[in-house]
Amino acid sequence: MSRRRLTVLGLLGAGLIAAGALAGCASGASSSPDPSTPVPDATDTAPTSEVGAAWLDAGRAIAVVTYGSSTCVPVVAGELRAADGTLTVDLADPQTDVCSRDMAPRATFVPLPAGVDASQALEVTVTGAAEGQARLAGLAGAPATSDDMAPSAGWAGASTVAIVTYGSSSCVPRVESATVDGTRIAVRFAAPPADQVCTMDYAPRVTLADVDGEVAEGEATVTLSGGGVADAGPVPVLGTR
Repeated sequence: MSRRRLTVLGLLGAGLIAAGALAGCASGASSSPDPSTPVPDATDTAPTSEVGAAWLDAGRAIAVVTYGSSTCVPVVAGELRAADGTLTVDLADPQTDVCSRDMAPRATFVPLPAGVDASQALEVTVTGAAEGQARLAGLAGAPATSDDMAPSAGWAGASTVAIVTYGSSSCVPRVESATVDGTRIAVRFAAPPADQVCTMDYAPRVTLADVDGEVAEGEATVTLSGGGVADAGPVPVLGTR
């Protein structure tokens, strides 16, 4: 076979390889992951329509849990509507063009309108940026009134605790560890990056903590530490699992 024929065949083969690579990109096929893209966690298979909820702030607020980019938490849009034991919450995507490409549970803080009785069951209907329903059993007894801007916590699932702290809304604390001893949960937040830039507001932020271990039956509490958050505890975990 002549050298010219070998050269032509080599060029043809290279062209076919390049065409195959382009077809793979067009069809969504992947080769090696982009190191700059966040790796989805185990919740990547969770349906985007799944919605959860948790009591917070002595029953004066709830957390609405949805699934999507962990860095783009939905915000409450419009007026909350409460009637006949049902709360309707319209959510909107935050006004940002930069979102991580993971799929994770994230929580939106929702202060409850006047007239909602936390001792009664509450149906939560979510519309807008996420859609679904969740049901909260009424809190047993009259919840103790919490101090304004004090940490609070509530069950958002069988092994998930929603935790409210106060500070910059753009710098939500991240859980480093969560350990269990009977009904006592200890959550330690990770130290924030030294170059982290935060907005100058002061607002409630909701962090979701996966409980590492079996929590005993009974009223659970959580103790908070680390991450620039003032040590707090024991904070009662509201609601039921």
